[in-house]
Amino acid sequence: MAFKIAISGKGGVGKTTVSSLLVLRLIAQGCKPVLAVDADPNTSLDAVLGVKAECTLGRVREEAREAAGHGLGGGISKQQLLELKLSESLVEADNFDLIAMGRPEGPGCYCYANNVLKQALGEISGQYPYIVMDNEAGLENLSRRIVQRVEVLVLVTDPSARGFETIVRLYELAKEMDIRYDNLAVIVNRVRNGKLPDAAKGLKERVGATVITALPDDDEIAAFAEGNKAFTGLSENNAAIKKIDEFIDQLVIVK
Repeated sequence: MAFKIAISGKGGVGKTTVSSLLVLRLIAQGCKPVLAVDADPNTSLDAVLGVKAECTLGRVREEAREAAGHGLGGGISKQQLLELKLSESLVEADNFDLIAMGRPEGPGCYCYANNVLKQALGEISGQYPYIVMDNEAGLENLSRRIVQRVEVLVLVTDPSARGFETIVRLYELAKEMDIRYDNLAVIVNRVRNGKLPDAAKGLKERVGATVITALPDDDEIAAFAEGNKAFTGLSENNAAIKKIDEFIDQLVIVK
C-alpha cells in the first residue's frame, strides 16, 4: 500500500514548493519511485520538478465528453478509452511519475475531472510506494474529497496570524469531511531567522499536529522560483532542504 502525503493550504504560501521538495528529498533518501499528483487546476508542480505535463486530466475530461458525443466506435468502451487517456496523461521521469488535474478546457464544473483523478489514483496508486499530492489552494480541495485517507496530512502556511487561523479552519474542515490521516503536520514557510513567530505558539496543540516545522525564507529557492528553474538544481546544503530531510525522518516510513 502506498504511503500517501497530501499538502494543503491557502494560496501563495508555498504548497507547491513544499510538495516538490518532498518529492525530491524522498527520492534522495531512497524512497522511490514517487507518484507526484498535481491536484491544483493551476498546474505548476511539473515545472518545479523539471518536467512538462502535456496532457492533464482536464483535457481527458474534454476528450471523453467529445468522444461520447460522437460515439466511441472502433469497439472501444468508455472505460477503455478512459484508461488509455489516463496512461497518456502520466508523465514519466527518473524515479518519479507525475499526473496533473489541470483545468477543464471547456465549460462545466470540475466534478468529472475530480472523479477521473479519484479513479486514476485508485488504479495506479498500488504501483508506487510513495505518493505526494499537491492540492488546490484554499479549502475547496478538502471539500472535494479527492482523497479521504492519507498517512500524513501537511498544512502549509506563511508566518502570519491570519495564516495560522486558516490552518485551524483547514483542520476543522478536514474533521468535518472525515479526512482520515495517521499524522497531521504543519509547515510554516518563509520564516525569518529560522524561528517560529510567537503567533505560532499553541498552534500545534490547537490542531493536534504531530510536528510543526519552520522552513526558512531562502534566497536560493526564491531565485529559482523567480527564474522558473526546476528545484532539481538546488544545492544539497540548502537550509530548507535540510529541514525537509528532518521532516521526512520524523514522519515518513521508509519501505
